[in-house]
Amino acid sequence: MANENSRTHRVADQMQRELALLIQREIRDPRLGMITITAVDVSRDLAHAKVYITLMNKDSDEEIAENLAILKNVAGFLRMQLGKVMKLRSVPQLHFHYDESVRRGVHLSSLIERAVAEDREHKPDGEE
Repeated sequence: MANENSRTHRVADQMQRELALLIQREIRDPRLGMITITAVDVSRDLAHAKVYITLMNKDSDEEIAENLAILKNVAGFLRMQLGKVMKLRSVPQLHFHYDESVRRGVHLSSLIERAVAEDREHKPDGEE
């Protein structure tokens, strides 16, 4: 059981590295932004892989949807290329998802900074 779990992690890690290279080098769509693959989650039977991405300098929902649509359209090509570089009997189906964690982290950081700044404004001069 533990061996199977570690195998899925190894496959996911290798897929993350290979997909990052393939998207950067092989996908020539000018609409595609700078994509970072934050994680890959492979099912236990290696039939499906959820690929989590973030976009650099693109925050709007329309841009995210457009990039996910582009990746969905090239998923078959990426899967074929993965089959060439990875030693797997069958390559998992790729399902792309936007990773909200970075956006949430930035939002929480700005909330914390604003709260700290407001606290400083309300403190009397003598207190630290």
